[in-house]
Amino acid sequence: MECVAIRFLVATAVILAAAAVISGELVDETSATAGLLWSTGKDESDLLSKAEPENSDDSSAAAVVNDHDDLDGGFSSLEGMLHWAIGHSDPTKLKENAEDVQRLSASELQKRQLELKELIEKMKMPSDAELMQMAIDDLNNSSSSLEDRQRALQELLILVEPLDNANDLNKLGGLAIVIQELDHPDQDIRRLSAWVLGKACQNNAAVQKQILELGALSKLIKMVKSSSIEEAIKALYAVSTLIQNHLAGQELFYAEDGDAMLQEILSNSSNDIRLLRKAVSVVADLAEYQLENIIRAESPCFRNRFFLKSVVDLTASTDLDLQEKALVAVKNLLQLKTTEALVLKDLCNLDGSLERMRRQLLDLMAEEDHRDYAVDLETLRGEVELIFHEKLGKDMKVPT
Repeated sequence: MECVAIRFLVATAVILAAAAVISGELVDETSATAGLLWSTGKDESDLLSKAEPENSDDSSAAAVVNDHDDLDGGFSSLEGMLHWAIGHSDPTKLKENAEDVQRLSASELQKRQLELKELIEKMKMPSDAELMQMAIDDLNNSSSSLEDRQRALQELLILVEPLDNANDLNKLGGLAIVIQELDHPDQDIRRLSAWVLGKACQNNAAVQKQILELGALSKLIKMVKSSSIEEAIKALYAVSTLIQNHLAGQELFYAEDGDAMLQEILSNSSNDIRLLRKAVSVVADLAEYQLENIIRAESPCFRNRFFLKSVVDLTASTDLDLQEKALVAVKNLLQLKTTEALVLKDLCNLDGSLERMRRQLLDLMAEEDHRDYAVDLETLRGEVELIFHEKLGKDMKVPT
């Protein structure tokens, strides 16, 4: 296969060079290929000498010949391929090919040029939009195998990361197709579909709006309750990115009882730790968005005693990452108008949780591997404690 590629590329180089000579594009016939193909200005004799070093002991010359042998990422351009092809060819054969081409008539050469141009076009890498369209077509094809659908979704997962590509997904009809896959009987297809939607709308208000209008949120919320933990995690990830900093999305989330879904996850400490982390992060984001939009009425879930308790209880987790996320959520909740400090004290035992965490962090500070993290977490814990006591003092103050 390598020999075929070399012969094809060498023939391409020689034919294109000869065509340039015949058409008068190059003045110096002896360096025609250099003028047309190599911007470095190397002539044919340079390349031939590199293909056949004069001195077998000359390691630098040999390095030029072999410098592409270990490449595993392909060639950056057609020019690079032509360099490589000529450098790996027999100089005698090169001269013979050149002589054969020179004997071609102008019409024959033009015909060969067109044939080669078509082949080169076929060798070009398709654009991201074309790759996305191919993946969408595979998903939209009812005869596509399960493996083809999985591969198409995996390709979209990578392709939608750039903002422009994510914006193009709906224009290509891809969003509706991916949302349809949320109902697929295979749980891995559903998981990948949710993941693609989450990636596409992350920090992208336009795509958030499109997905919401296509009715995906209710499906994703139901998927969070899946018996497959991997599907549930990706569905919750998609929900979180879909409603983050998006007013209409959050209103629809509450209308679909999304807060009850969060409470159900948070109140069960036996849930997968990844699901708990994501759920409490969503609570923190919702409370933070509320703080940034104080004119908007606060959701009833923020004064739901059992909802608040499910968040505070996570501060007792042995997982430090979950503890930190729970603390951030509690900090944001404490700053809301409708959150009652007395509820956090009497029902949720927040003061006891904070003191227990303080002692735990003191022990961690004595361990070199955890010291820096424990210091940062203690700073956050102290901020939460300060806000809590200030709010508690205000709530307990009797008006005169």
